[in-house]
Amino acid sequence: MKKSNAWLAWLILVVAFTFSSLCAAQTQGGESDDSRWFTVDSLNTGLGKVPEEANRVTPRETMRSFLDLTEQGEYEKAAHMLNLSELSAAEQREKGHELARQLAEVFKRGERISVDNLSGREDAVIEDPAGQNPRVGETRRNLELASLRADGQTYDIRLARYRVGDDEPVWLIMPISVSYIPVLYEEYGPSMLEQYIPERLQSSFGILRLWEWLAIPVFLLFVGMVGWGIHRLIGLMSNLLPVGAFRMFAEQIGMPTALIVMSLFTQMLLDYVVSFSAVATTTFRVLLIGILAWGAGTIALRFVDTLMLRMTRRLVGEIDDSKPKDERKLLTSLYALRRIIILVAVTGVSVYILGQIQLFESMGLSILASASVLAVLVGVAGQAVLGNILASFQLSFAKPIRIGDLVIFEDQWCYVEGIFYTFIRLRTWDERRLIVPVTYFTSKPFQNLSVKSIKMYRYVELTLHLSADFGLIRDKFFEFAKEEDNVIEHHKLLCYVTAQTATAQTVTCYLMTSDPMAGWTAEMHVREKLMAFIRDNHPEWWPRDVVVISHQDVARGAKVKHSSEADNAEGEPSE
Repeated sequence: MKKSNAWLAWLILVVAFTFSSLCAAQTQGGESDDSRWFTVDSLNTGLGKVPEEANRVTPRETMRSFLDLTEQGEYEKAAHMLNLSELSAAEQREKGHELARQLAEVFKRGERISVDNLSGREDAVIEDPAGQNPRVGETRRNLELASLRADGQTYDIRLARYRVGDDEPVWLIMPISVSYIPVLYEEYGPSMLEQYIPERLQSSFGILRLWEWLAIPVFLLFVGMVGWGIHRLIGLMSNLLPVGAFRMFAEQIGMPTALIVMSLFTQMLLDYVVSFSAVATTTFRVLLIGILAWGAGTIALRFVDTLMLRMTRRLVGEIDDSKPKDERKLLTSLYALRRIIILVAVTGVSVYILGQIQLFESMGLSILASASVLAVLVGVAGQAVLGNILASFQLSFAKPIRIGDLVIFEDQWCYVEGIFYTFIRLRTWDERRLIVPVTYFTSKPFQNLSVKSIKMYRYVELTLHLSADFGLIRDKFFEFAKEEDNVIEHHKLLCYVTAQTATAQTVTCYLMTSDPMAGWTAEMHVREKLMAFIRDNHPEWWPRDVVVISHQDVARGAKVKHSSEADNAEGEPSE
């Protein structure tokens, strides 16, 4: 009996503990046990009766009423859309209309609220006809209107659903967001210049106010004149520089520098002198960041191009493998740096602009659902371009070829003149230019004659008669080769008979040259000298088909002649 009573006592204790925990959780934070709203004791008691124009049933109607009332200057009525519970009743009467006015100005200049994008349901349930949103059908009791930055901090303006007793729940701007209004108004409020604008020009005309339609063209004209002045100033300053790479650099950065100054100057005017509506301000800021990034990227590219130009001039105007390997390696790295600057600038600006125009938020999660299909389409359509870009980076960093390297590509001697995003520019020995796609180049075998050393073995082949004295030819080859400036490492000179036929022999002479092109020239000179020596001194060494028509044929030599005479003498009958 005692045992069963003990179990009953334990069961009652557990139930009581669980019930008390649930009650504490429901009471904490003033939240209702129903997740559809916040339960409060009172709302805006200092503002008086709610006007009929204030429709606060849904998020969409609340913000529509707020914007309509503030547009008409009815700030006291618009204050009913704010939850002023953090203020006393007296402060609500004194500050309510001013806070409503300030918030309306913040919305006009900071972030324009699109009422149509807000939920039109009382419970703000998430709707998604496509069924891609994982939270579809979920009821909400608060949602975000805007996220603004001021003084380096982020402040959210949120709507929440409140219910007093048995009254119908209403949507109001949350007290924490109301406390942010003075800080945001300091950042996004009207400038001092706007205080002098006549009242009749303050009325709205389309998406902008009337005075903005007049001020923006003047504003752009003024900024354009500043940019033109900077461009002219840089042009005059560049004329004072000595002729050379730095003067060329100064002449090329006139336009991007002017655009950067215009962008910074416009940003300063928007921050301290004049402030336009949210549509105009957002558009200006997106354009300014794009112009600023383009200008900075262009200046960086011009700087790299100037370095490349100086490197090219240090290479005596011709990019080939006879110049120091470190300089050609640096030039290759500069080409890679140029492509990196372009890639980073384009990617950074694109990401920023997409973030500013809130492309993904406006189009919703359906873009994410179709992202795989889009990726496949882009991948297929841009496969060749992307492959060439990746291959060019691979060449620039792995450096199987460098700018100035001599390569044999598809049986053509070529110098590498440039490695770009999608193609390689090759210069042939006869000054033609081959434009080869990067992936095509890397998929074909090629010889890099400059990859380790530009020295090259060359050889001279002579086909001579079997009677030729190759010892004398070897001596003459050594003599002629040592006379050539481009022949190096004389201890590696070689000359041998490398082949033979019934009527001729092949003499091959090897020589080490300083670089491939100079080696070709040295080979031609040595061949010419050897041929001239044989022509002038031993013409009988030329290969030929011999037909004996006389015992005096010089090709047979004196011994052959005497032996023939002896044979004939022996064959004659004695007297």
